[in-house]
Amino acid sequence: MKTEIEFRRELAKASRMTYEKGFVAATDGNLSIRLPGDILLVTPSGTCKGDVTEEMIIKCDMEGNKIGPGGRVTTEILIHQEIYRQRSDVRAVVHAHPPIAIAFTIAGVSLAQCVIPEVVVTMGSIPTAEYFTPSRPEGQERIRELVKTHDAVMMDRHGSLTMGKDIWEAYRKLEKLEHAAHITYMARQMGNVRTLPADEVERLLNLRGFYGGPETEKDCNACGGCISEEKPVGASR
Repeated sequence: MKTEIEFRRELAKASRMTYEKGFVAATDGNLSIRLPGDILLVTPSGTCKGDVTEEMIIKCDMEGNKIGPGGRVTTEILIHQEIYRQRSDVRAVVHAHPPIAIAFTIAGVSLAQCVIPEVVVTMGSIPTAEYFTPSRPEGQERIRELVKTHDAVMMDRHGSLTMGKDIWEAYRKLEKLEHAAHITYMARQMGNVRTLPADEVERLLNLRGFYGGPETEKDCNACGGCISEEKPVGASR
């Protein structure tokens, strides 16, 4: 079992990598790890994620009450709390602002299409939650149903949520999400984006457990997503 200081080091390193890869800018974004006993380690509010050290990591309870010294708990802790409440298997969450993926939501273009086999196997589809003012309580309602069955969710005009059994799984899903958005963007410049046939998507989803992916999304229709344009939704269509 890892110690708290080891978790702090991992969270600080993942925070710096998120910044260095350009998935956040300035003080944007936040990352968290759920410790045993439903205690959270979170990156500090108002701090560049590229500057975060293990000493700066904040500890809080599931209500967002700070435990011990440190900076301010992010007001977006509400989103992290909702994910942890809905998913007992999730031990880490990364909220980032990947530029290309966010641009898709602004353009009203869905990333819920099943296009790239590796993405389907590791994450399933990537739906978009309806717009809400960041840090407001209604955000919990907007993401609630989506995070139950998806490991990567876009928030309209705002950013991404990726989750995993540890901080590295959550971080790698962020990398894969933005990479998939980049590939899809380039494909759209060349012509129509060809989606995978429904029967192939079903086969890929059935491989998720074999390749170490979570088995939350079982149904090709779970995302409602083999479409090119969408209005963001508060639940899977």
